Amino acid sequence: MGLSRLAALHGVATSFSPSAGVTEPVPETTVVAVLGALGVDATTPEAVRDALAAAESAARTRLLPATLVVWSGDPLPPALTGLPPGTELDLRLEESDEGAEPARMRVPSGEPDPAGPGGVPGATGGPGPARPGGAPRWWAEPPLGVHRLTVRAPDRAPQDCTLVVAPDRVPQPPGRTHGFLVQLYSLLSARSWGMGDLGDLADLAAWSGRRLGAGFVQVNPLHAALPGDPTDPSPYRPSSRRFPDPVHLRVESVPEYGHVPDPVALDALRRKGAELREAVLDKGALIDRDAVWALKRQALDQILAVPLTPGRHAEYCDFLAAQGRALEDHALWCALAEVHGPDWHGWPDELRDPRSDATARARAELLDRVDHHCRLAWLTATQLADAQRAARQAGMPIGVVHDLAVGVHPGGADTWAQQDAFAHGMSVGAPPDAFNARGQDWGLPPWRPDALAASGYAPYRGLLRGALAHAGALRIDHVMGLFRLWWVPEGRPPTEGTYVSHDAEAMLAVLVLEAHRAGTVVVGEDLGTVEPGVREALARRGVLGTSVLWFERDWAGDGRPLAPERWRRDCLATATTHDLPSTAARLTGDHVTLRHRLGLLARPLDEELREDRAETAEWLALLTRLGLLPEGGALAEGGGDEEAAVRAVHRFLLRTPARMTGIWLPDTVGDRRPQNLPGTWDQYPNWRLPIADAQGAPVTLEQLAASPRLHRLMEVLRAPREPGEGRTP
Repeated sequence: MGLSRLAALHGVATSFSPSAGVTEPVPETTVVAVLGALGVDATTPEAVRDALAAAESAARTRLLPATLVVWSGDPLPPALTGLPPGTELDLRLEESDEGAEPARMRVPSGEPDPAGPGGVPGATGGPGPARPGGAPRWWAEPPLGVHRLTVRAPDRAPQDCTLVVAPDRVPQPPGRTHGFLVQLYSLLSARSWGMGDLGDLADLAAWSGRRLGAGFVQVNPLHAALPGDPTDPSPYRPSSRRFPDPVHLRVESVPEYGHVPDPVALDALRRKGAELREAVLDKGALIDRDAVWALKRQALDQILAVPLTPGRHAEYCDFLAAQGRALEDHALWCALAEVHGPDWHGWPDELRDPRSDATARARAELLDRVDHHCRLAWLTATQLADAQRAARQAGMPIGVVHDLAVGVHPGGADTWAQQDAFAHGMSVGAPPDAFNARGQDWGLPPWRPDALAASGYAPYRGLLRGALAHAGALRIDHVMGLFRLWWVPEGRPPTEGTYVSHDAEAMLAVLVLEAHRAGTVVVGEDLGTVEPGVREALARRGVLGTSVLWFERDWAGDGRPLAPERWRRDCLATATTHDLPSTAARLTGDHVTLRHRLGLLARPLDEELREDRAETAEWLALLTRLGLLPEGGALAEGGGDEEAAVRAVHRFLLRTPARMTGIWLPDTVGDRRPQNLPGTWDQYPNWRLPIADAQGAPVTLEQLAASPRLHRLMEVLRAPREPGEGRTP
């Protein structure tokens, strides 16, 4: 009982529900290990007793929680309105200068207050009437931001807390819109060096915005990868989520490119890049990120040797000043990784601490390399900004939708620079459920909720500011992680994990605040197991959900496909994602035969195909009844026009009230291959395939733009737009 109470006080679950009506206990050893990762000793009954006494004492004596959220326009939280009479509150604003006097408020005791409410001389004390919105008269609403609040109550020691003042909702899409979803590496053009780059992204946005009326382009995470031999190609297990990867640079677009002293050598590298491109497009080669980076690194070494003009240098200095210590730490990790390898756990002991004297000396010794990596981050950020500018100038109301991965590699730059913020010896994943009895371990260390709160959510705020900087919208992978995550202790199977909760209101408030400041739409990926109340909480704050056609059924009723008018409005609606079969593969059953060839089916092939065809037939029957498949539904019987069925699926998506409709770019040319096949490692070339047509032949951006099949599909989605509508200068 004591361990359960202690776990509850620290947000650690002692049971979970793998399916409706079923509750499973969490192993006691897991609870003890997770508490240990949170800095709580629960290894003996005596330790549990002492930790519980300390936690309960702290809970009793606190006047305010560690983090307090005030939503603009909402009633004040009870913790504030219930403060005892005579309590004084000192407020230090987020942007206030060091040493500045805090703003002072005082809860009246019924006696006249010479300073008046909010510390304004001449105002009258006492409870008095409430301010507009129901706030007491003594409360002076601070500006939006993350502030520091100190409370002093009679006969109590002063206490500090973080005060988050947030708008009520994130920005919303300006009307209904549609756009493309694409894995950027897979989008090669005639100018790519073996994989899609930021120049290709800008070009895709400019073309689709101007010619197709698209409102956005969503890409995979472009976070900095962990270097390796080979580098993990997954964009969802990066070294850092705070900074982008320079492998995405369009080398020729760097202004200093034309001033390299040895243009012959640079041109030779460009030709080798063309050979990599041709190998992928014409010879069946997989996308080789390491080979691409090897060439770009050599080219960038020459480009970065060119002195910056005064104006460019001033721009670079502004970037350094804006990024501060976070960029310096990231660049230093990159420089140290070149010397000692990419996993900092294997570095000399004295370099594992980013604040040690030895690390400071290394920073000075490697200053040139640190500056080199800072320059790369600046160049990449500049091209990210260029891509968003191209999208907006093309008339896109949203522009580029960036993707925020759920976590980072345990040996990468973020975990080294922010060690106190991560729970070491833990990994996040998913619990066992009806679809996966073994659960999942994603190999990503989680943030410690207590450390985030103690820092005023500084790591989280910095992460969001970087991700939102050049985005028209931000997709948050596994958005349920703002509420809780499944922690798996190192060395144990995912079935022996447990949920650890965040302060969800604080996490959501910081997200809404930063998205408001950036003017950015937010889309949450809320597929899979979702805790009751999570979707409602996100919707209340304007965070859009994600609805995938094949999963939208009347699960509370007859289980049949959900009619379009019953879909939710506040979502991104799509037919598929990077982790699912393409629409053509789903309609034809190719995804089942692929999994059979790889030995991934749990049942005989005939059974799987029978069930898959029955599900597809249900959807095709609905499309036909709605008049969305004028060519007929013969596909359900094994024949028919697969391309027409793909168009019908997208007609259906337009029938829903969804604010955003996403078109998987490979679907426009009939690609049958998934970009990622969960449950595989080396059995399938995950994250290394170019976009291809129905026969598997790679398709370039130029060929996409001219594709009759693409234009037939986009005729379904294209809405007329007045000349110049949505454009910005």
